[in-house]
Amino acid sequence: MAKLQNPNRAKIHRSYSVEEIAMLYSVHKNTVRQWIKSGLPMIDQNRPILISGADLRLYWQNKRVSRKSKCQPYEIYCVRCRIPQRPAGNMADFEPRNGDTGRLIGLCPDCGGIINKFIKGTRLDAIRGQLDITHTKTLEHINDSFKPLVNSDFN
Repeated sequence: MAKLQNPNRAKIHRSYSVEEIAMLYSVHKNTVRQWIKSGLPMIDQNRPILISGADLRLYWQNKRVSRKSKCQPYEIYCVRCRIPQRPAGNMADFEPRNGDTGRLIGLCPDCGGIINKFIKGTRLDAIRGQLDITHTKTLEHINDSFKPLVNSDFN
């Protein structure tokens, strides 16, 4: 999968040659030529090949939009697999972060990696029918604990 480039690097009121685009995005000239074959519009068919900065920016903006995939409420995006996934076994843990938000934590069924999704606590009811959610207790801060540390020298 090709790396997505930042569309804002191209100045819209400027025209670029293949070499300038290669330097701008830190890629090889042949990579830019592949972009042209895959739909990057040229100003005309004459040499040197020139590309409008506005067209270059629009090309990368459209690439970004076409690759986005919206997660369903019961799905969590897996960064490794690069797709939204249901957690393995339809099980997830909800870890409260503050009063109204928290984090769903699950395992990716394909790669086995940990997947996370931050959600509002009010949306949990809509997800419960799709996933088996377990509430986990947040870890106490050491200052809030009444139990002293085991390896402490204090009496």
